[in-house]
Amino acid sequence: MFVDTHAHLTDSAFDEDRDEVIKFSQECMVSKIITSGFNIPSSFDAIALANKFDGVYASIGVYPENIYEVGDDFESKFSSLAKEKKVVAFGEIGLQYTPDMPAKDKQIQIFLRQLVLADKLGLPVVIHCRDAYGDLLALLKENKNLLNNGGTMHCYGGSIEMAQMLIRLGLHISVGGVSTFKNAQRLKEVIKEIPLQHLLLETDCPYLTPHPFRGKRNSPAFIPTIAQNLADIKGITVDEVAKVTTQNAEEVFKLC
Repeated sequence: MFVDTHAHLTDSAFDEDRDEVIKFSQECMVSKIITSGFNIPSSFDAIALANKFDGVYASIGVYPENIYEVGDDFESKFSSLAKEKKVVAFGEIGLQYTPDMPAKDKQIQIFLRQLVLADKLGLPVVIHCRDAYGDLLALLKENKNLLNNGGTMHCYGGSIEMAQMLIRLGLHISVGGVSTFKNAQRLKEVIKEIPLQHLLLETDCPYLTPHPFRGKRNSPAFIPTIAQNLADIKGITVDEVAKVTTQNAEEVFKLC
C-alpha cells in the first residue's frame, strides 16, 4: 500500500471524473490520499471531499500566491476548519520568490502566522518553497519551536545540505514526479543520500506527471511509478519503499 501525501483533487482538472480517479487510485494500491487546500474556499472543498471518501484526508492553508485573498481573521476561520476530524495537516504554506508573486515581506508575515496557527492547532505543516530556500531555512531555524508537530517539504528541490538541515528541524522530504524526469539528475543524487525514514511520496496532481506519462494529467494512481523510481535510485525494492514511506506518512499525519 502507498500514501499520496500531497494531491489537489479539488482542482478543476478532475471535475469530469473525480470519483472515478479516487477509486482507480485506490485500486492501484494508493490506499490513502491527502488533498491540499491553497486558500479558504479550496480548504473547505478539500474537507468536503475527504468526508465523502474513506482513505481521503484534507490539508488546509494559504499558498503564497493566494495570501492577499485572506482577511485579518483567517486564523479564526482555519481554527474552525481544523476541528473537522479528517483535517490532518496545515498547508500548503510557504514562500515563493518567482516573478509576479506577492511581496516577500507579506509572504513572510503570512507564513509565520500560519506556522504559529499550525502549532497551536497541533497539526504538521506542509511547506512549499521555490527560489526562497535561504529565507525559508532562516525563518524555520528562528522559529523551530513552532515545528513540534513535524511536517514535510513538499516537492523538494533543494540541496542535500539543505535537506539535512530541514530534517534536523523535524521535517520530512517529499518525493514526487519531478524525481522521474530525465533532466533531474541533481535531485536524484539528493534523494539517494536522504535516508528512507525521512522520505514521503506525493504526486502534486494534476501537475508534475511522472515519466513516462508526462503530458497526461497526473493522479494518485501514478504513485507506484514514483515509488518504483525511488526504489531504483536507492537500489532497494519497491516493497520496502511502500512499507517505510507509508509508515512515515501515517506517523507524520496521524492517519488511521
